[in-house]
Amino acid sequence: MDITERELKYLGLLSKQFPNAATAASEIINLQAILNLPKGTEHFLADIHGEYEAFIHVLKNASGTIRVKVETLFLGQIREQELRQLCTLIYYPKESLERLSQQELISRDWYKVTLNQLIKVLQRVSEKYTRSKVRKALPPQYSYVTQELTHEDSMNPKKSAYIGAILDSIIDTGQADDFIIAICETIQRLAIDRLHIVGDVFDRGPGAQFIMDKLLTYHNVDVQWGNHDMLWMGAAVGNAASMANAIRIALRYANLSTLESGYGINMLPLARLAMEVYGKDPCKPFAPKLGDADETYDEKSIQLMGQMHKAIAIIQFKLEHQIIARRPEYKMEDRDLLHRINREDGTITLPNGKTYALKDTFFPTIDPNDPYKLTDAEADVVDKLMHSFRHSEKLLRHIDFLYKKGGMYLTYNHNLLFHASVPLNEDKTFRKVRVGKKMYTGKAMMDRVDEFVRLAHWSSADQPEHKEAIDYMWYLWCGPDSPLFDKSAMTTFERYFIAEKETHHEEKGFYYVYRTEKEVCDMILEEFGLTSSESHIINGHVPVREVKGEHPVQAGGKIMLIDGGFSRAYQSSTGIAGYTLIFNSQGLHLVKHEPFSSTKEAIEHMEDISSTSVVKAYSTDRILVRDTDQGLILEDQIEELKKLLYAYRHGLIKERA
Repeated sequence: MDITERELKYLGLLSKQFPNAATAASEIINLQAILNLPKGTEHFLADIHGEYEAFIHVLKNASGTIRVKVETLFLGQIREQELRQLCTLIYYPKESLERLSQQELISRDWYKVTLNQLIKVLQRVSEKYTRSKVRKALPPQYSYVTQELTHEDSMNPKKSAYIGAILDSIIDTGQADDFIIAICETIQRLAIDRLHIVGDVFDRGPGAQFIMDKLLTYHNVDVQWGNHDMLWMGAAVGNAASMANAIRIALRYANLSTLESGYGINMLPLARLAMEVYGKDPCKPFAPKLGDADETYDEKSIQLMGQMHKAIAIIQFKLEHQIIARRPEYKMEDRDLLHRINREDGTITLPNGKTYALKDTFFPTIDPNDPYKLTDAEADVVDKLMHSFRHSEKLLRHIDFLYKKGGMYLTYNHNLLFHASVPLNEDKTFRKVRVGKKMYTGKAMMDRVDEFVRLAHWSSADQPEHKEAIDYMWYLWCGPDSPLFDKSAMTTFERYFIAEKETHHEEKGFYYVYRTEKEVCDMILEEFGLTSSESHIINGHVPVREVKGEHPVQAGGKIMLIDGGFSRAYQSSTGIAGYTLIFNSQGLHLVKHEPFSSTKEAIEHMEDISSTSVVKAYSTDRILVRDTDQGLILEDQIEELKKLLYAYRHGLIKERA
């Protein structure tokens, strides 16, 4: 074996971790064994849009995977009611124990039966992992006891008394409830080895802050940024137009809890402005959508919300103009519409030359001579809101997480994950997209966008591209060539002020047209270095309307569209409540979910999300760790350890005790 001087220096460093031939050989044996284990289970979710309760339930039940394992173990042995009770206990152990205690259903026998059942479920979900990995997932205070229970056979007469004594001790010491909670949480953790969030945690639903709290502590997670995530990221780094959009959407869906309770954003300055300026304005086009409101509001609150909604919308249009004027390279002048309003007859003439009547003609803060200038009161509100966003400790912590765990795309285990699109031309070639001073296409474009987004957060204000990167955060939300949007225009003004539907249309980019073609998907996958026949594109962003016959698997199985309507706002048009894509050692499994009632009902009535298999793509052979990206890393480590072993045995490096 030829070992260069440079490699020898590296092996010298490696020898500090493995100081002799025995430790190096032991690690090689360990890694070789891991390579032959089944791959861990990956879960893919997209477009959660603040639906915290449904999201948490999907995590707790591993998209129905835990229920399947429980049924496999106990179906025919216990009644359906008991099976549902056991599943609910695994999902919500604390709440279930409280409910069962109140109903006086917990006894010593119940503890012993339940503990035995939970140990069997834990054995089943942990069978594909090493003992070391399972041990690390266990709560420290119960690690030794749990290992003893999961690795001993209770049917062995020589061991049954030993196991029985352990269970008796757990009950007698009053630790049974805590132990059950620990086992249930470990089952949840081991059921999902890695979680992929393919964009859009934020907006619409009332619990984005709770979702982010959960992700912050999740054991293995990555995020592909969505356009709504980018909006909040932009607001947090100082983009006022992004901030105004985020607030407008919150008011549109009557969701102030994320802003006020979640992140401590002070909305009083905006409320005061709205009451002063729009106090006598009915603001009908701005009435909030109450179907998904975070709480019940009285008539006065609803009216005020509509006034605040209109106030921030007008501010948004003015702030967006500032970026459009500052960045002519964006070519978004057609989105400047305030100067096109005809005050005399209550109409507007759009850039296409057509004139339309306005549904609302009350514009007290728009100066006809300088329509995009903020009034002093509006400018003061923007400053105060921006101060709240920039100094919200919790928001900044969540945004830091999105930067550290997120990116524009991810290639992982032969799959390509990105939220929306890779812009294409009409001839199916990659579209040239300007990012900063240069044009980029395909993978290079996505890499440069990713870099530019990070500049907005990590670079100092005196760096040349810092301000440009902050402006670009807004472009990613609504720019025609943005890979997070990729439509002709975001017709926000038209939807509020013009009745004619033709003006609301947003022409989709060619990616959305051609992604149904296998050849196009193969071209995109190859651009990102994925040439395996088992490779797939996994997208969110555009809801799959199953109720209209749309299917989430397209292009001959090369693309998986997993936005199925997690957000309640979309469920009437999709007909379902989201998808989960599961990728385990047997292959890909796409599951669709029916709407989730509530956590309270799930616990009290032992109800589960009704999930249905959409497609199963079984692999011809069981997928092992050696077939994954992690397997490649482990194989590299094995090769380095073999070199270290050679160095020890040939005296190139001295062994230590």
